[in-house]
Amino acid sequence: MPKYDDLERLRAQVAQEAARIIAEQGIDNFGQAKRKAGARLNIRGRAALPTNTEIERALVEHQKLFGREEHQGRITRLRRTALLAMQRLVAFSPRLVGPVAAGTAGEGAAINLHVFSDTPEDVLFTLENSGFPVQSYQRRLKNRRDESSAFPGYAFSLDDAVIEATVFPVNGLRQAPCSPVDGKPMKRFRPAQIEQMLLEANLLAAVV
Repeated sequence: MPKYDDLERLRAQVAQEAARIIAEQGIDNFGQAKRKAGARLNIRGRAALPTNTEIERALVEHQKLFGREEHQGRITRLRRTALLAMQRLVAFSPRLVGPVAAGTAGEGAAINLHVFSDTPEDVLFTLENSGFPVQSYQRRLKNRRDESSAFPGYAFSLDDAVIEATVFPVNGLRQAPCSPVDGKPMKRFRPAQIEQMLLEANLLAAVV
């Protein structure tokens, strides 16, 4: 079995390669990126594979080192588009989650929204009535008891970005599902919080 220091080095290598794959290929599935990275580096064995949290840290570092201004511009554009989508879905208490909210979204990443309705078809009707071609999907998510449930969702395009709006029952506002990155409840951001992020980004750009 490799020594502890060797395992740490291997884990760091896989994390860095997975981060590069996520950033350059727009993959938002950390497990998929991890498997690809391990295969490319010919590294096998669970002990040598990094956690999703380690990959997220490596992703942040990668984005700081490579194309930082381009990355910040992408995040700002995606957040503006997210805000527009949330305004269209305001009747369903939309929340932004995932890489766009966290600021780690790579090229081609989707904008992930959580919306709330006891009748998912109402969300579909609202989107279709706004003229959006919509594609239905289901997403399986876990709660803190490690139980998984499938939720309906609707994908559509806005300003050249893909929006994925996953529908939860109204009482789902009380407890967010677990993040696939760290297993903690997902951070959900209200439209007002996205507006604040955009304001801060504009202020930072003015200073730079």
